[in-house]
Amino acid sequence: MFQRTSYVDNIHVKSISYSSIFQIGDSHYIYQLSRAIAVQREAEIYYDNEGEFSNYRVFTQPIHFEPIDEPISIQQHQLHPIIKVNNMNITGLSSSSMLNIGSSKHLSLEARVKHIRQIFPKENEHNSNS
Repeated sequence: MFQRTSYVDNIHVKSISYSSIFQIGDSHYIYQLSRAIAVQREAEIYYDNEGEFSNYRVFTQPIHFEPIDEPISIQQHQLHPIIKVNNMNITGLSSSSMLNIGSSKHLSLEARVKHIRQIFPKENEHNSNS
């Protein structure tokens, strides 16, 4: 992995949350995982097992990565191994996202969210035309 020096003048990050990383410099191994169950409901009715990640397939099914079969030939010659950042303005990083000013070797970033909407059915839609 290339070794470079990162120079940063000014970075403003408003919000970082849920397994996100803001890093200046090189990294070798990064593993990030964010899981969430988001429930929106009209009535405050809670069920005993709704907070268990294992109850929802989205959290247990494997993610299949396609192998990269393309031949890649890279030749690099860095006369000045410096990463220079003048100004950055970041609104937010969330759910296993990453802002890295530097080199990264091995990354694994994963975010899984199950959204549940519990909305009451509309009353007698079929009878309203009578």
